[in-house]
Amino acid sequence: MAIRNIRKMGDEVLRKPSKEIKEMTSRIMLLIDDMFETMYEAYGVGLAAPQVGILKRLVVIDTYEGQPLVLINPKIVEKDGEQIGDEGCLSLPGKVAVVKRPNHVVCEALDRDMNPIRVEGEGLLARAICHELDHLDGILYPDVAEEPVRDVEEEE
Repeated sequence: MAIRNIRKMGDEVLRKPSKEIKEMTSRIMLLIDDMFETMYEAYGVGLAAPQVGILKRLVVIDTYEGQPLVLINPKIVEKDGEQIGDEGCLSLPGKVAVVKRPNHVVCEALDRDMNPIRVEGEGLLARAICHELDHLDGILYPDVAEEPVRDVEEEE
């Protein structure tokens, strides 16, 4: 496993749509492991493959409220409710903005064994799923924010 370079806003790869994963390979397995290691090293709760320069429809999420998730070719099939709050991104370090997201989502995807799964999320998990799936389509949170991006205030 290895920590990969997280691409920052301005990198063209973050604006390109990702391609579906057709089969599990040893390279995809390694990518999944590297993405978790990279996300944990950066203290994130989610990471999409484009953020490490790979245009594949792959997301890893760990909100520390349950099992870490691997979502391959994910699609949101249901969403309802609303939550509004600060959102940040590992590709925009030190920045946040207020973003409106559904408070509840249902996502269908494949797991790391390429088995179909259905993930239901509320609150932070719903926000993370929406945020990470946006990355797969070249969308960054400032594109959908309710207000301009601002610097995170440093806590002493």
